Amino acid sequence: MSQTNQQWQTRREAAVAQGVGNALPVYIARARNAELWDVEGKRYIDFASGIAVLNIGHNHPAVIDAVKAQLEHFTHPCFQVTPYGNYIELAERLNALVPIEDACQTLFLSTGAEAVENAIKVARIATGRSAVIAFRGAFHGRTLLGMALTGKVQPYKKGYGPFPAGIYHAPYPAAYLGVSDTQALASLAGIFAADVAPEEVAAIIIEPVQGEGGFYPASTHFMQQLRALCDRHGIVLIVDEIQSGFCRTGKTFAIEHTGVEPDLITMAKSLAGGFPLAALVGRKALFDKALPGGLGGTYAGSPVAIAAALAVTDLIEQEQLNEKAQAVGEQIVTRLTRLAEEYDCIGDVRGVGAMVAMELVEGRDSQKPDKELTQLLIQEAGRQGLVLLSCGVRANVIRFLVPLTAEKEIIDEGLNILSSCLKVLQNTRPAK
Repeated sequence: MSQTNQQWQTRREAAVAQGVGNALPVYIARARNAELWDVEGKRYIDFASGIAVLNIGHNHPAVIDAVKAQLEHFTHPCFQVTPYGNYIELAERLNALVPIEDACQTLFLSTGAEAVENAIKVARIATGRSAVIAFRGAFHGRTLLGMALTGKVQPYKKGYGPFPAGIYHAPYPAAYLGVSDTQALASLAGIFAADVAPEEVAAIIIEPVQGEGGFYPASTHFMQQLRALCDRHGIVLIVDEIQSGFCRTGKTFAIEHTGVEPDLITMAKSLAGGFPLAALVGRKALFDKALPGGLGGTYAGSPVAIAAALAVTDLIEQEQLNEKAQAVGEQIVTRLTRLAEEYDCIGDVRGVGAMVAMELVEGRDSQKPDKELTQLLIQEAGRQGLVLLSCGVRANVIRFLVPLTAEKEIIDEGLNILSSCLKVLQNTRPAK
C-alpha cells in the first residue's frame, strides 16, 4: 500500500534527526526537469532545484544515460588505489573551464564542505600561514571548519562550538543592507590592524554572489580591490562557486562577471546533475606543496558522479546553458519587478543571470525585514504547488533557483502561483 505524505512525515519524525531541515513536508515520487510529483500524485513546479544542484533539471536524459553506462563498468575502485581515466578527463575539462590563466590542477571530493576545507588546507600548506578571512553572511558548510567560516549563527553555528581558531569575518559588501564596498574594504584593513597581521593570513574566501546570505553580488570594483589586496600580501584568494557555479549566473562561474582571477575555486552542487561530487580547482603551484596522501578521500571522485559531470560539461555548450540562464533570469526579474510595484512587502528584486532573489520587508522599508511573511509565503506556495526556498542573513529573502532547462511556460506558471500566494497572504494576514 502506498504511503501518504502525512504517513511519511510521521515516520520521518520518529526515524530522522530533527536537525535535518524540512522546508516542505511532501514526499516526492518522481521528477522531470522542473516538475515534481509527490506520493499522492500532486504536481509541483520546482523553483529550488535541490538547492541549486539541478541547473540542468531533474533526470536529464544525457546524465541518466551516462550514469547507466558507467554502472555497467564499475562503481568504486577508489582513485587513490586503482585509478580510472574519467577522473582525469573531467579534471582536464575543469582546468580548462576555470578563469585562471596559469596551469591548473583539480582535486575531486564528495561535498561542497569538503571542497572548502581542502581549499583552506591547500592555502595553508602553500603559504605556510594559518589565518583565514571570510565574510559575514557567508555559508561554507556544516563541518566544524565550514561553520567557523560561515558568517551566520542561526541555524548553523549556535550550540556547536567551539570552532577552529584563526578565522576572522569582515562585512560583505551589500548596499541594500547598508554596507558599501568602501566599508567592507576598510573592515579588512581593520582586521589587519587589530586582529591578525596580513603576513599571517593564508587565504581570503568569498562567494562572488552570496548564496545562503541572500544572493548579494560583490561588485567588480570590490573584487578587483580584493584581488589587489591578496596580491600585495601574498594571500590566496579562494572563490566559493558552490551555489553560483555551472552557468547559474549566465557565466560558467560567477567570478567571470568581474574579470578577476582567483587562485582556487570550490565547486559542487550542479557539477554532476544531482550526483554527489565536488571539486577544488586552481593554480598548480599551490597544489604542488601537498604531499601524496595529504589530499583525497575514500569516496572522493566517484566514477559514477564523474560520468554524470562529464555529461553536464557537455551540456554547457550543447544546450547553451549560459544563454538560457540570462533568459530565465530576465523572465523572472521582469515579473518580480511588476509584483514589487503591486506589493509593498517586496523591498528589493536582484539577480545575476538566473540567480534571482526578492527581499521581503514591511512597507518597502529595508530596515524592517519580514521573516514571518517569508515563511508564510513558502508554506502557501507549497499548498498551491510551487517549491520555494528562503535565505538571507535576516531570513527574509526568497531565492529563485529555477532549472535553466525549464520551459518558459512552466516558469510563467510558477510565477503565476507566486502572484496568487502573495494575493492570498495580503488578504488573509492580519495587518501589523
